[in-house]
Amino acid sequence: MNHSEIQSAPIPTLPNSKKNWAYLALLVYGILIAVTIIGAGFKLATGDHAEALFGFAENPILGLIIGMVATALVQSSSTVSSIIVAMVAGGLPVSIAVPMIMGANIGTSITSTIVSLGHVAHKDEFRRAFGAATIHDFFNVMCVFIFLPLEIAFGVLEKASGFLVSLFSTSTELSVSGFNPIKIMTNPVSQLVADIFSFLPNLFAGILMAILGVALIILSITLMGKTMKALMVGRAKDILHRSIGRGPIQGIASGTIVTVLVQSSSTTTSLVVPLVGTGVLSTKEVYPFTLGANIGTCITALLAAVAITGPNADVALQVAFVHLMYNVLGVVLIYSVKLLRNVPLHLSSALSDVVAEHKLFGLAYIITLFFLVPLSVIAVAS
Repeated sequence: MNHSEIQSAPIPTLPNSKKNWAYLALLVYGILIAVTIIGAGFKLATGDHAEALFGFAENPILGLIIGMVATALVQSSSTVSSIIVAMVAGGLPVSIAVPMIMGANIGTSITSTIVSLGHVAHKDEFRRAFGAATIHDFFNVMCVFIFLPLEIAFGVLEKASGFLVSLFSTSTELSVSGFNPIKIMTNPVSQLVADIFSFLPNLFAGILMAILGVALIILSITLMGKTMKALMVGRAKDILHRSIGRGPIQGIASGTIVTVLVQSSSTTTSLVVPLVGTGVLSTKEVYPFTLGANIGTCITALLAAVAITGPNADVALQVAFVHLMYNVLGVVLIYSVKLLRNVPLHLSSALSDVVAEHKLFGLAYIITLFFLVPLSVIAVAS
């Protein structure tokens, strides 16, 4: 199969099932409920001592590592970023949440790298596939090297996102004369859960509520991704096919749209790895599409922020804006500067050459980058 065959291939379509759309709406409601429960749980557990509870992550490097490891474990930056939004609503300081968001971006790239191992039996395929997968790794690590020092020194993302929130204040969001439909939909369930655990001390009740909320948000996002793929697979593939070789702007835009449709940047990036491995596409062609996936994955955190009401609603939305701004600025800065743009390409190509000759290095790379190094930093810091 060649490039033109990809573009002219018939696009499978699935009928839009009313049942699936209703199920999707229920899962979106599940995310809103989960975020509300997590926020309420953290508030209940920490009271006025949230900053002290999260003191272990006051070091930005630790915050980065925590976000990275958590995302590598659950393989979904959408899930982790939504949980971080809920934690901020429960008292987690924004300054701690920002590096966590950055770490989540690195952690999510593990999925496509694992997918590339499926080509390990064929040397040339493995070289191409591993290069296509790790370009996402190197791009996200570059973003951290650029923006984390700026954030530590000047609080660039925190201040800029705070300014955006001041333009879109949530104090009266979706409310008219005190009427707030999100609060009306979510608070009764949150209160019911709180009542169920009311026989326990606040600390334990809050922790159990947070755990329940995390489990619900993971379940909801996982099922929502599967449902979206069932509903949108034809459209998503159509966008992918039509965007190939049409230029970086269209590639980035298409990667964003596909990720919004399937609700998973891991799915988007993993989708193109086998195409590069089999030689249908080149790493350079899929590079912009991969960057668009970083932007598209921000939709879930923005959705989670909508569920937050009360005095911490603004800071929850601020963290969602941080996620969006970080990914958009990263793409704009790195891809618009030719010298920076080619760095991930060169590094992924060099690494894939080594891994193709010594296949165990591929597995060692995944274990070292995503687990050994982060856990070692946590162990030393603690």
